[in-house]
Amino acid sequence: MPKIDLSSVPLRTGSGYPAPFANAMGGRSSIRAGDAGGLTQFGANIVILKPGAKSSLRHWHQEQDEFVVVLSGTCTLIEDDGPVDLVAGDCAAFKAGVANGHCLENRSKVEARFLVIGTRTATETAWYSDIDMMVTSDQNGFEFKRKDGSPLTGGDA
Repeated sequence: MPKIDLSSVPLRTGSGYPAPFANAMGGRSSIRAGDAGGLTQFGANIVILKPGAKSSLRHWHQEQDEFVVVLSGTCTLIEDDGPVDLVAGDCAAFKAGVANGHCLENRSKVEARFLVIGTRTATETAWYSDIDMMVTSDQNGFEFKRKDGSPLTGGDA
């Protein structure tokens, strides 16, 4: 049956970011609903933000589109044009290759949830707008580097 029992999907916490940036993701968790349903062409995750938490470091994708719809609470979209509040039912779209870094923050006093859907490509590069960091991914996994491609050591981006 195609219905996904979200209560049986593990809640993922933590971050793949290197130190010290992983600490910035406290209060964020996600449910990988698309993976639970066996999807391979795109990701579909429900992200849960406790008050004060943020979805990610501000970033943009070179090859992958992203689409977000707020399910509950209020999320503040942070991008180059400044903050914009999104409430349940509001959507945002991030086209691949557009160098406008984004993330969502929960600046409210209650939990917020949003669904993020994104393209899956064989390779990808994402750029972090506010720090000297990029990430590349391929069939071997992902690697964080400086924006010039040099090694990122000791979390000193």
